Amino acid sequence: MKKLFLLASVTFLLASCGSNDRGELVGVSGKSWHPEKPYGMSLVPGGSFIMGKSDDDVANVLNAPTKTVTVRSFYMDETEITNSEYRQFVHWVKDSIVRTRLAILAEELGEVPGNGGIGEYAFKDADTTNLSEYEKYMLFNYGGGMGEESYRGRRLNKEADLVWDNRDYPDQYYAEVMDSMYIPEDETYNGRRTIDVTKLKYAYNWMDIQAAARAKGQGNRKDFIRKEETLVYPDTTVWIKDFAYSYNEPMHNDYFWSEAYSEYPVVGVSWHQAKAFCAWRSKYKNDFNKSKGKQPVNQFRLPTEAEWEYAARGGIESGTYPWGGPYILNDRGCFMANFKPLRGDYAADQALYTVEAKSYDPNDYNLYNMAGNVSEWTNSSYDPNSYEYVSTMNPNTYDGENKRRVIRGGSWKDVAYFLQVSTRDYEYQDSARSYIGFRTVQDYMGTDVTQ
Repeated sequence: MKKLFLLASVTFLLASCGSNDRGELVGVSGKSWHPEKPYGMSLVPGGSFIMGKSDDDVANVLNAPTKTVTVRSFYMDETEITNSEYRQFVHWVKDSIVRTRLAILAEELGEVPGNGGIGEYAFKDADTTNLSEYEKYMLFNYGGGMGEESYRGRRLNKEADLVWDNRDYPDQYYAEVMDSMYIPEDETYNGRRTIDVTKLKYAYNWMDIQAAARAKGQGNRKDFIRKEETLVYPDTTVWIKDFAYSYNEPMHNDYFWSEAYSEYPVVGVSWHQAKAFCAWRSKYKNDFNKSKGKQPVNQFRLPTEAEWEYAARGGIESGTYPWGGPYILNDRGCFMANFKPLRGDYAADQALYTVEAKSYDPNDYNLYNMAGNVSEWTNSSYDPNSYEYVSTMNPNTYDGENKRRVIRGGSWKDVAYFLQVSTRDYEYQDSARSYIGFRTVQDYMGTDVTQ
């Protein structure tokens, strides 16, 4: 061991002596960085603006006094997250759970690839002959054992296609796993047996940096790592629960899964589910980047309340709506957003419920439906007094004990007041509504575009 250490030391010294820095402080050279515009997002250049109600607070809520604040640059989704985009998340979770269950059963049965049947879905590291030394080390120290927790970190075989048609299941063990994913036979109706959505859970970890900073060096790193596990399937019953004595069964039955609504904003998603989507989207992109040898991207996340209002204003100072205002009709007499106009005439704006996410004209940051269609979750906790004490630089109120989260923008069932860019509203973070969706943001690297 000592000889190995001495050899490593000599190698390091020789490498240092062979550098061309002439003993000067020249910094560490690394890979060149190439910024990448996230797909489907627009850059919102940072700057200052007057946040809050600059005109009359007609609802007299007194929770949005004006305050000049500055936000940094960030990317934001041009549209609300659509049903199609959220389905991609649900499909990924469903497929991953099925593959994990198949791999675990194959492990317990001693089946490996090449034997046919469920063995084709065994963990890729079941055959260690092609593993690197690092992968063997990780498998020996962290893999194996019984129970799903012990199998985390194992490599799933994603090359074998999943079989969903029960007439083509490769063997009885495969059928056993697939059967566990569907609702029981006695709960089916109309001859349809569907996936049990209570099985579709996404687990992820995140670090509570705010708590770690407040701890001032006290505690271990693991004390600030939070583990989350969230059901991912939207609550489609919101179309019934939100409107008593109303016939909305077609929306409950079709809105999320029908291709007719693919480009419409997803609803029935709680704040926790929106956060889980952000975590998954970050993982999905960075797993791809890692496979291509590219640098990871910043995490996708929900916008802060200040970021949302700044983006909604589109660079128009003191505007009432994303298009400026103060009117909600254009010069041709057409409504400029999807909301409830004319004392409750839902269809006066040509839409009874939601509209496609890329509808109406975008604001000057190329963001669609920042007013109306669906209200949007933000990452900020709701406190009616927060404008009095938040920072003037990148302000945000995040309190884990406060279960109320700010929603912004108004929706298809709201009057025009809630469409105003400065209007604040909230909902409880574990609630899902037929009129609340979300969009994500990503931090911009650098300051060149800051105004």
